[in-house]
Amino acid sequence: MHTLIVTAAIIHREDKILIAQRKRDADHGLKWEFPGGKLKFGEDPRDGLRREIKEEMDMEVEVGEIFEVVSHIYGERHILLLCYTCRYLGQRPTTRDCQDFRWVTPQEMDDYDFTAADLPVVKKLQLKS
Repeated sequence: MHTLIVTAAIIHREDKILIAQRKRDADHGLKWEFPGGKLKFGEDPRDGLRREIKEEMDMEVEVGEIFEVVSHIYGERHILLLCYTCRYLGQRPTTRDCQDFRWVTPQEMDDYDFTAADLPVVKKLQLKS
């Protein structure tokens, strides 16, 4: 078993947060998640998160403080998910490397089928709102 270190962005725009839908042919296809992705070996998590958001959604964010850390096991893979609060800089996201995206309130997140690793983050956001 190996551990993958993955970053995710909690991007706020007023009272809503950006969520992204995984592509159909990806692991956990069509599930919803907070945008981000795997770190490259030796990459700083904040730099990796900025890179992933640019690659996945063609937008820039300002990465802030850590919001939550989630440890989750999918079969033979251990995921360590580092979630950071991020500031939206006004650039409209695109679906460059995701199926779809939405701006939703924490309460509206119950209407979306999130990946298991993202569920603790959803719950924490709902408790804070």
